Amino acid sequence: MRKLPSNPVFTAIDKYDLLEAKKVGQEVASITGGIKLGKEFFTANGPQGILEVVGTDIPLFLDLKFHDIPNTVAGAVRSAAKAFQPNMLTIHAGGGPAMIRAAADASAEFAEARPWILAVTVLTSMDQDDLAATGVAGQTTDQVIRLAHLAQQNGADGVICSPLEISALRAECGPDFKLVVPGIRPAGSDHGDQKRVKTPVEALREGADYLVIGRPISNAADPAAAVTKIVQELA
Repeated sequence: MRKLPSNPVFTAIDKYDLLEAKKVGQEVASITGGIKLGKEFFTANGPQGILEVVGTDIPLFLDLKFHDIPNTVAGAVRSAAKAFQPNMLTIHAGGGPAMIRAAADASAEFAEARPWILAVTVLTSMDQDDLAATGVAGQTTDQVIRLAHLAQQNGADGVICSPLEISALRAECGPDFKLVVPGIRPAGSDHGDQKRVKTPVEALREGADYLVIGRPISNAADPAAAVTKIVQELA
């Protein structure tokens, strides 16, 4: 596995164009803690595109949100770990206990080079009304905690959660369970399609391990300046 950074900021490069993604990656590589690449980029550019952006040294959060039968997800985890040596991989907690366990067991095969398995709880673009539309009753935080417990009990290293659930999850799941948090928006920035957000300083103070920040950095006129400002505020 690539060395995990002490800098908690992972820059999400929300681009599908390879040249644009490489440009942002090069501009922020020495400032950000790591790079997050996801489905949009992977679908357009494949494994080679991932490696062109992050090389072999930059910490990598590979956000492909695997969600399938256990055997298929286990195979996908093995393939990703071999191809990219990512620090973190995502699965959907909604895939259930057997799928989560299969992903964790597949990751464990890589020993010290294994990626963290992070379970997505409730997407940060969803709120209580959205959950209700899918048949989930109750509060959003209750569903996040329920899925986090499921993930923890079946071997996941941590979860992806919104900033609004950090404190509750830290209390419920303990200090060693990893909380990687998107939905981070610097003060004054556009929330876009994110519904459950906080600032970087707020999220880190409440117990997040790593922050995932996308458009406020990758779409900025000067991405390096944008991430530098965030890192300085956190320091």
